[in-house]
Amino acid sequence: MIGKLQDILERFDSLEALYNDPAIVTDPREMQRVGKQRAELEPIVGVIKDYFKARDSLSESEELLSDPEMKDLAQEEVELLKGVIPGLEQKLQLMLVPTDPNDEKSVIIEIRPAAGGNEAALFANDLFRMYLRYAERRRWKAEVVDHEEDGLGGAAICVFKIDAAGAYSQLKHESGVHRVQRVPVTESQGRIHTSTATVAVLPEAEAVDVDIKDEDLEVSTFRSSSAGGQHMQKNETAIRIIHKPTGLAVTCQDERSQQQNKLKAMEVLRAKLYQLELDRQEMERGKTRKGQIKTGDRSEKIRTYNFPDSRVTDHRIGFQMHNIQGFLDGDIQPMLDALTADEQAERLAESTV
Repeated sequence: MIGKLQDILERFDSLEALYNDPAIVTDPREMQRVGKQRAELEPIVGVIKDYFKARDSLSESEELLSDPEMKDLAQEEVELLKGVIPGLEQKLQLMLVPTDPNDEKSVIIEIRPAAGGNEAALFANDLFRMYLRYAERRRWKAEVVDHEEDGLGGAAICVFKIDAAGAYSQLKHESGVHRVQRVPVTESQGRIHTSTATVAVLPEAEAVDVDIKDEDLEVSTFRSSSAGGQHMQKNETAIRIIHKPTGLAVTCQDERSQQQNKLKAMEVLRAKLYQLELDRQEMERGKTRKGQIKTGDRSEKIRTYNFPDSRVTDHRIGFQMHNIQGFLDGDIQPMLDALTADEQAERLAESTV
């Protein structure tokens, strides 16, 4: 472990030198890249320095044990440091476990109804509200990008951004197929129906992460039909952007001006292109992720919301909660904590192999 810690210190020193290099200072994009890497290393560098300082102090104190005049004082110092060092070692082991480089990013979430017709659309809207309520509980800023309702209280699509450091680390495991089992409001016989909705959680991509050329974009406008009175507007404020090389299309109609909608639509497009690049890199490395938690594959059924039993079950880890109304009102942190703990345990096991 010592060699790895020294490598981290050397890497940090090299980034410090780059950060103060006049050639880098005049290049905003490179400055952002270097500054980001430097900031990511700062927490562990502080602990490493404390660890090495404690080790050096222990060595010095042990040498003083042979000095009759200093023996008692040195012995106290040795006992103190022997109690401190194991704690620092444990902290470093946890910090050295590989983490997702996107964990500290904000997220863009896209929810779509899948199987189940109107009931699936209603469920998609329930999930949309659930995540907004969760963000509210965390005092995180949420911004709606696109929310198209079907006239029956359901949603054809929900796209929104949660702008908060660390949002991706909390919500990344929500990607996948969510299944609901309940009696629809339109069901006269009282029969339980099963419907599904898909959730995609994308890490927000910055300009430094994705390079988008203007000539690759096809931008068009249309009249907004979103909630909030904008459907009364006669001006074409809504934006649709198509990325011609990939065929990806995004829309935004929640803001009151074309420029605001375009900015939000570009955020979504950038996140989708970033996710495509991450997927491509994963395929090139030839690695298959071991658990459904980390695949983010929307074809996988990850969770069931069972209304008759008031039970929510995550099928990847077998975790259950028994207050479905509270869960849909945003009380999802225990589920997220369980998923995160499972991921950390797996990463720790892999790092010690």
